[in-house]
Amino acid sequence: METVKLSRIVEKLAPELHSFLTAHELDLKIVLRDGFSVLEPADAMEIVQHSICEHQKLTLLH
Repeated sequence: METVKLSRIVEKLAPELHSFLTAHELDLKIVLRDGFSVLEPADAMEIVQHSICEHQKLTLLH
């Protein structure tokens, strides 16, 4: 297991997504079961999507 910031995943595997994420989202810590070295771009997309959904659960809309 390895813990990395979402920003590291995005920078390495999906840099085109960087401008769409907030500073808070990029700072999220992600626990990777099999480590960073085995991640593929498709994995990065799934992690980003899940992270955004989880972050939005905490957001209150007025």
